[in-house]
Amino acid sequence: MALNDIHIPVMLDRCVELLSPAISAPGAVLVDATLGMGGHAEAFLERFPELTLVGLDRDTDALAIAGERLAPFGDRVHLVHTVYDGIAEALDGLGISGANGILFDLGVSSLQLDRAERGFAYSKDAPLDMRMDATAGQTAADVVASYPESALRSVFQRYGEEKLAARYARAIIAARAVEPIERSAQLVSILTDATPAALSHAGHPAKRVFQALRIEVNQELAVLETAIPAALRSLSLGGRIVVMSYQSLEDRIVKQLLVAGAASTAPVGFPVELEQHKPEFRLLTRGTELASEDEKLRNPRSTPVRLRAAERIRNVA
Repeated sequence: MALNDIHIPVMLDRCVELLSPAISAPGAVLVDATLGMGGHAEAFLERFPELTLVGLDRDTDALAIAGERLAPFGDRVHLVHTVYDGIAEALDGLGISGANGILFDLGVSSLQLDRAERGFAYSKDAPLDMRMDATAGQTAADVVASYPESALRSVFQRYGEEKLAARYARAIIAARAVEPIERSAQLVSILTDATPAALSHAGHPAKRVFQALRIEVNQELAVLETAIPAALRSLSLGGRIVVMSYQSLEDRIVKQLLVAGAASTAPVGFPVELEQHKPEFRLLTRGTELASEDEKLRNPRSTPVRLRAAERIRNVA
């Protein structure tokens, strides 16, 4: 099956529209901070023939697939194995002083969802892994096996916004005392059995727990809180950033950081806004933008996306 059949880049035309004013000039650099299988990257390289692309990903499988896909573009492509908060180090390592455009397409990738053995999907039985970088770090099975009940409850509440967090944490503790919980089907069964009958039709009982475990395993929100400021610092004057989030916790962080960058730092009531207090960025979107209804029909994975964008309008000395 062709990559284009299994991976449809989300909101591609809007991403191109927002970033093109910053990356159209010869020598421009675009950082795809969440490269995945390279769908967005390929489209940008085709449309902007003098563009240099720096692709970052913590997933070695994704880097291998994207590397093959982007090979025809030769030395215009630089791929770096790193988490996306390593953007400054990646650019420094390539001798690049700043980026003209930066794209984040957050959340779990099509590759990770579609490869059952990665353990991200609650609908497919697989080892409970969920690591975006399968070469390092604790797995979801490690979290389920080692966290005390209070910590599991906190993870489910904070990262999954799960109302049954306490009930599910207790069920996991009881089940793991009988046998190790090592596969996704085991965990799904435990959660299903622990769900009250009255709530059995209120969405899949594993959805929010699996999301929470994935975020905990990969420290996604903690990384995002450092990645967006690092990206903003890496933008050249006139450079633009586009961020696509897929759940409210991500979007809340992105909103706060972009809005702060676009705000004046002048003290309240100060009669004159001095140059050093003027905003460094301007917002390019009013709130969040959503995928069109047509795109949601073509590509259901675009349904939850929330897009925000900003442009650097002032450099800090």
